[in-house]
Amino acid sequence: MIEAEKAALRREALARREACDPALGARLAEVVLREAPPPPGALVAGFWPMGREIDTRPLLLALHARGHRLALPVTPPRGQPLAFRAWAPGEPLAPARFGTLAPASGEPVAPDFLLVPLLAFDRTGARLGYGGGYYDRTLAELPLAGRLGLAYAAQEVARVPAGPFDVRLPAIATELGVIRI
Repeated sequence: MIEAEKAALRREALARREACDPALGARLAEVVLREAPPPPGALVAGFWPMGREIDTRPLLLALHARGHRLALPVTPPRGQPLAFRAWAPGEPLAPARFGTLAPASGEPVAPDFLLVPLLAFDRTGARLGYGGGYYDRTLAELPLAGRLGLAYAAQEVARVPAGPFDVRLPAIATELGVIRI
């Protein structure tokens, strides 16, 4: 039952997101830096935007300029948590699974702070991803890492169906501000 609810919400969320402007990523970067910046010196795991996701690149560039080390995810086979490789602006990226980009090479790193993509979210911190469970597994494996969801404000919904393995987020940043749970 919950999987059917999630599938319906994914379709709705993808359609909603199509109407959003990825360029709002510049506003998102301002909001995060002002209201919820990662701790100084944290190794921050970001993500390269896919399709019409909010553009995270302005935030990644700003965090790098502030001295943060960055990492991007490498998607493993289904059923496993994400791996992360160090990355800095200008370093080569290679096509990766699901149409995203990942560092072309490099050693795995363990991030201190994760920027988490999502399709939909609610005010309880529940998030809806793409359905592979990669971020839920990753967040469960890194319980001490800071975490911040990134989305358009239009991706907020009244309720995200959540099961026992769905990891809630303590905060979600949009182009309009930070929602703390």
